[in-house]
Amino acid sequence: MAYTIHPESDWLLAEEYRQNPIGHHSPNLMRLLYVLRKINENQTRYVLVMLEPLKSWVVGKLQIGIRKPVEIDNSVIYTNREDAEWAIFCIRWESNTGIPISSPRGTPLPKDLPC
Repeated sequence: MAYTIHPESDWLLAEEYRQNPIGHHSPNLMRLLYVLRKINENQTRYVLVMLEPLKSWVVGKLQIGIRKPVEIDNSVIYTNREDAEWAIFCIRWESNTGIPISSPRGTPLPKDLPC
């Protein structure tokens, strides 16, 4: 049986990821990340694109298909990998749940789902 996202109960996992986007994750968070990193129903996968090795990242969008280029969003360039990872998590979360996360990485999420 495939794991699905339950925004109400998985909200705490989003906070866990905000606090530690790189490194060891709990088994429940790993399951959530697996779902978020998959291709969504629009046949799209959101990715980070490194512009300069270990210095700058942007969000990219892969459309599934042969030899389609990555669409890069240059509107925000991240110079901190943790911030870039949090940004892509928020995009993937909203893409999968329809619920936006607007808190920056330095700000804890509200205890309850904001909807």
